[in-house]
Amino acid sequence: MTSKIQRNVDDNEIAKFSQIAEKWWDKNSEFKPLHDINPLRLDYIDRLENLNGKQVLDVGCGGGILAESMAKRGAAHVTGIDMAEKSLKVAEIHAAEQNVDNLAYRCIPVEELAAERPHSFDIVTCMEMMEHVPDPSAIVKACARLVKPDGIVFFSTISRNPKSYLHLIIGAEHILKVVPKGTHDWNKFINPAELARMCREAGLDVIDSKGMKYNLLTKQYHLSPNTDVNYLSSYRPA
Repeated sequence: MTSKIQRNVDDNEIAKFSQIAEKWWDKNSEFKPLHDINPLRLDYIDRLENLNGKQVLDVGCGGGILAESMAKRGAAHVTGIDMAEKSLKVAEIHAAEQNVDNLAYRCIPVEELAAERPHSFDIVTCMEMMEHVPDPSAIVKACARLVKPDGIVFFSTISRNPKSYLHLIIGAEHILKVVPKGTHDWNKFINPAELARMCREAGLDVIDSKGMKYNLLTKQYHLSPNTDVNYLSSYRPA
């Protein structure tokens, strides 16, 4: 188990996010896109599976932007896990400052937690994380094991095609510089069909899939039927 977990952690990715961990809650920092997109994904989750009173797990929680917002939205308890300890420390400090007490963070691989607490969560979220690991299918399998039989799993990632390369690598990293160069590896992006296949193999059935589009005029994200760049999807155990 230990060797398998180690293979599914990219130390370079952990180091990259650890270097800027203190900026997680700065809405004008490299994490601005996550703050901008968070209201949309929070509402999407809450609409499909009311957060009120639920046991929730956020996989790859980083500094806690989504985890804390789900706790505030009414979840009974939210557990956030990540392998970047500096990010988790920032998340813990911010939650304490906000007096959010239905929230806890752990530095543990999702595969290890799945063995420890199978079928424990009503809602499992894994947002903008799978494109940063060597084996995303192992993440999907762990999430499928962690969710309750009547629960729901949410994934958010990036589709791999010329448009996403243009928007996120050329546009966001090199021209607009809204995220640091090297944040994304286009080769690790995951097409919706590839994610759907991973989920079927893990025993999950698709419920919904939506793209996330940014409006330059309103500076807000909205849902779209077009999933060719950023997209959200939801699954239930088969």
